[in-house]
Parts: sequence; C-alpha cells; structure tokens
Amino acid sequence: MCSHQINAQDWPKFLGPNGNSTSPQKGLLRSWPDDGPTVLWTTNVGRGFGGPVIHAGKVYMLDRDDATGDIMRCFDLNTGKELWNYSYSAPGSVSYPGSRSVPTIDGNRIYSSGPYGDLYCIDINTHKPIWNKNIMKDFGGTKPPVWAITQCPLVYGNLLIVSYSKDPYAGLVAYNKMTGDIVWKTDAIGDETYASPSVAKIAGEDHIVMVFSSTNPIMHKEITNKSMGKIIGLKPQTGQILWEYNDWVNMAQTSPALDAGEGRILAVGGNELGTVMIKVEKKADGNYTVNELFKHNEFGDHTKPALLHNGYFYGQFSTNTKRDGLCCMDMNGKVLWKTMRNPLFDKGSMILADGLILATDGRQTLYLIQPDPSGFKPLASAEILETGQNWSPLALANGRLLVRDQKKLLCVKIAK
Repeated sequence: MCSHQINAQDWPKFLGPNGNSTSPQKGLLRSWPDDGPTVLWTTNVGRGFGGPVIHAGKVYMLDRDDATGDIMRCFDLNTGKELWNYSYSAPGSVSYPGSRSVPTIDGNRIYSSGPYGDLYCIDINTHKPIWNKNIMKDFGGTKPPVWAITQCPLVYGNLLIVSYSKDPYAGLVAYNKMTGDIVWKTDAIGDETYASPSVAKIAGEDHIVMVFSSTNPIMHKEITNKSMGKIIGLKPQTGQILWEYNDWVNMAQTSPALDAGEGRILAVGGNELGTVMIKVEKKADGNYTVNELFKHNEFGDHTKPALLHNGYFYGQFSTNTKRDGLCCMDMNGKVLWKTMRNPLFDKGSMILADGLILATDGRQTLYLIQPDPSGFKPLASAEILETGQNWSPLALANGRLLVRDQKKLLCVKIAK
C-alpha cells in the first residue's frame, strides 16, 4: 500500500486557503468503517451557523450566546480543549438565532464579524481586541438585516474588506487591517446582502466582487421601488466600481461570487433563482464589458458558492419550492444530473480535497463523494450529527475535518 504525506496547510478563512472551498490535503481515506469515520473529539457550542478556522494547530470560532453576546473561542486541534475565549456584549435576536460567520486569521490577528455588526480584530497571543467597529451602527444603520449579518471578513493586502449594512441597503468598506481606520467606502449601492466579498481575476488583475440581493418583497413590503440584484466588481485599492451586472434575482443572497476563470463569474442562490454566469472583459480603453452567458433555475446553492472541479460545478440546490439535491453542471450551464431527494442535500457544506468531495447534507449525514459528471458517486456516508439545520461551513487541516451541528463541534479523522 502506498503511503500519502498529509499536507499541514491551515484553513485560515471562509472557503479555505484559496477562497474556493478547496484543500491541498492529500491521503484521504477512500472508504469508512460501517460506523463511520473516527470522531477524535467533540465540544459543546451554542446554537448557530458560524464555522471554524484552523491555524497553527488551533481552532478558532465565533460562537454566540444571546445572554452573553458573541464569543471568540480557541481550541486545541488535537484534543478539543478550550484554550481561551473572549466575549463582548452584542444584544439582538432574530429568526434562526445564533452565530453566523467564519472568522479570518491573518498573522497574529483574527478578524470576525458578529450578527449585529460587531467587527473585531483580536490578538491571538494576548486574546484581547486590538480594534473594533460596528458595520451597522457606524454607517447609520438602525437594525440588522432580516436574518442578521452573516458575512465573513476578507483580508486583501493591508485592507480588511466587508459589506456594511444601512437598512435595508448595503455597501462596501475597506479598513486598514492594522488600525481599523477607513481607507475607502462606497455608497449604499445594493439591497441588503448576506454574502461575503470575494476576489476574482479579471484580465490579469484582482477585482473585489460582491453579490447583492434583489428586493425582498416578503420581508420588505415597505419598499415600493423594487430593484434587481447586482454583481459588482471593484478596484481593491480604492473601492472604485469597475463594472456591474444588474439583472440578478435572489432576495436573500448568501453565496459569494465564484471566480470560474477567464473572466467568468458564477453566482448562485436559493431565494429563488438558481444561477447566472457572466463574463467580464477589459476593453482597450480600460473600461469593462459584462455579458450574461447563461441564467436559469436548474442549478444553485443556498449557502455557499458551487465547487468547481475539472470544469464542472457541484452545488446543493434548494429553494423555497425546489429540492433538487446535489447537482452537477458544466461550464456552459447544462445540468448533467441531480440527486433530488435521493439523497437530499439541502444547505449543507462541501470541501474538495484529494480529488474527492466531503459534504454534509444540511441535516445529520457526512458524505464522501467522487465528483463525476456522469452521475452521483458516493463512496461513504455516516450520520455523525445530531440535529437539523446544520448549514455551517466545514474546515479541514492535518487530516482533521471540523463539522458542527446546533449543539456540538466535531473533529473527524478523514485522512490516513
């Protein structure tokens, strides 16, 4: 039997080291025992949907207790022992209560965005805040979005970029990541969004890409001037809007944009339209053109970007009216297969590693899947979670997969 070296790459931010749900981990187990993979440890957590990050043998997660507030917690990756925590008052309550986002590690600092706008930079050595802001109140917001603030902060160079909330609209702001000083800020340019900013390469240059919701006609009946959702590209250093696509329909955008290569941007959603792909090109005069390549309601993902593997996209598509399960779509927008309800995948999380997909189904089950455009090919599965609504992102490092439900954080051995 050949041995595989386990790559010790950290999982320092939402969607992993490269922001595309992909891990450099090798040596994944290709099968599991009948009773499932080994659970190395579990620890109690509060209700919620916030996911962990992994850095230098430690696990960090923004937890929440409505009576206490937000709680940054640090655990030992090997044992699950809690090493320290820092909490602050953050009053508020919404439907689907609890934590929301994934923190970001950069050097000796961890950045987190709480459900009621509390943006914190905490020193991981002293366990104390270096600076903090409120991305709702500081910009004139009086109440959080309907389902609170769910985004994950993005570190880009010396900037920390987030979306700010000014009910019921949103804009982007970039802080100096060391001091918390504002470097640039846009106007409130779109409807409230639950998506995080992402980075895409356009004509060899980095663009910050943000997806905004369309007007929510159910939760915002007071808005008479309804607007479409937007996908916007900005210059990272200044916040200048470089291009815009404004024909997107998703009234609660949660999934960030995905860089699909060659100037192509894929947006997915679940409230209610499924997917759109646009192509952004730079003209000779320095301006940009945006063309829609396809848009339809046969593929999407409610809580995260699609996985891209060997030219094919994989997503868990569920809306208020559709339960299409795990789906596969090619680069031209053709949907090749759907699991529908057999099995059902609904708002779970997915990671690509060692040519395999690790996926939760949004409920109790963890799957090991061989991605294949010819059909759904599960290799193993195990019911390791106890509760429903398990929608939080996964994290993977050192052969250990971190997954949570509404009560516990679990560390699962998935590599040799």
